[in-house]
Amino acid sequence: MPAICQYASAVVAGECRNVSNPFHEDEGPQPPKVLTAPLEIFANLRLLQQSRDPLIVTFKDRGQRFQSYLVDVNRDRGVIALDEMVPNDGERFMQSGEPFRVEGFHDGVRIAWECEDPVQIGELEGSRCYWSYMPERVTYHQRRNAFRATLGQSQLVNIELAGTRLSPGLKGQLLDISATGCRLRFAGDVSDRLQAGQVYEQFTAQLPIGSMTTAAELRHVHFVEKVNMTFAGMKFYRMSGLEQRQVERFVYQLQREARRVDDE
Repeated sequence: MPAICQYASAVVAGECRNVSNPFHEDEGPQPPKVLTAPLEIFANLRLLQQSRDPLIVTFKDRGQRFQSYLVDVNRDRGVIALDEMVPNDGERFMQSGEPFRVEGFHDGVRIAWECEDPVQIGELEGSRCYWSYMPERVTYHQRRNAFRATLGQSQLVNIELAGTRLSPGLKGQLLDISATGCRLRFAGDVSDRLQAGQVYEQFTAQLPIGSMTTAAELRHVHFVEKVNMTFAGMKFYRMSGLEQRQVERFVYQLQREARRVDDE
């Protein structure tokens, strides 16, 4: 996974060298960290916004869960904006000033924070949103226990995702891969054809070391209008020993190539 400096430098030029790196890749899951540096918090929230990662909003002493997205992260004003919640009856709890918790996941990292202050209901670019202060503390938890290798633009692998709930299948490209899952992209908005939690029996990837087919579970999906692409996170499902060895071999090759490039 890219270091936080790569993200922070893109949004806050010149401050990167002063930021610690919570994105350090390791072979095992890391204990949760509490981020308090404003630049670290901004960079992580900005990442959730730019990736359109879905967020789960929960209110204290209530069992219902609501989905939202980060639609703005304004460091100068010290505020963030959440998209209208689904289902929208959660707005009643915000209007009454109930504290809530926000939780999102990006590439195996859990990013969460709490909001104790009342929010302001407003609009952003003509759409309803909820404004709140930038959190002062953010929980960052690297939970993935497998190295994830990112493919370069010249390395992208063609894939097809199909199954009894997805016919005809969707053709796309592989963006990154680990021993346990991968991330995909598809041209256009195909999010309405995909369902989180669904197992698709035929995930086929044309790896350089040979074609591989296995079942895969869709963990999350989102459409990014700016680039007109749909991104999906998959978890491999009941892989055979042969398929597992193919994936591990490919990940190892990518890891070795990445280290070679770093050394140069």
